[in-house]
Amino acid sequence: QVQLVEYGGGLVQAGDSLRLSCAASERTFSRYAMGWFRQAPGKEREFVAGISWSGGSTYYADSAKGRFTISRDNAKNTMYLQINSLTPEDTAVYYCAAPRNLFTSGSNSNPNAYEYWGQGTQVTVSS
Repeated sequence: QVQLVEYGGGLVQAGDSLRLSCAASERTFSRYAMGWFRQAPGKEREFVAGISWSGGSTYYADSAKGRFTISRDNAKNTMYLQINSLTPEDTAVYYCAAPRNLFTSGSNSNPNAYEYWGQGTQVTVSS
């Protein structure tokens, strides 16, 4: 069972940057691909970015390309999401997630493919 905890969200101004973190309890964290998702009020949960178990491959939603950077530090059992030039449209609860199986690519954008979820961290961007 992988337990995930996100932190780093908050209330920011448009144009600011944030780095979200996702800490994993499982020492096999390094064997899991990971993903970031977000859910805005009244909208479905959407894929933001994914990263392979090694960190060698990354994947982004079209809406995230250019401003979002996903990374991981397997020695620290932690994944990150750097968000630059935040806009009010980025306001959402951000979740990190891990799939059921080990050593997957991280490219799967379907939330149903992910077994383990954190509780989410709120990002609110004011204009």
